[in-house]
Amino acid sequence: MVKNMSTIDRGLRIILAVILGYLIMNGTLTGAWAWVLGIIAVIFLLTSILGFCLIYKVVGMSTVKEGAEAGTES
Repeated sequence: MVKNMSTIDRGLRIILAVILGYLIMNGTLTGAWAWVLGIIAVIFLLTSILGFCLIYKVVGMSTVKEGAEAGTES
């Protein structure tokens, strides 16, 4: 699987996932919104760990710099 997410993209997703997780655990987000945003947070964490986003692949997008080799960036 070729990575299609840059380090900055992955970092921002992790930060958003942590913020969403905090808001859910804190009780600020409840009900259906907590479930929906919790699932999004989990997806953000998984895609950040893998460095691959299926949606980016489907639309032909990549945030990896053109000069960098897509499969080797961490």
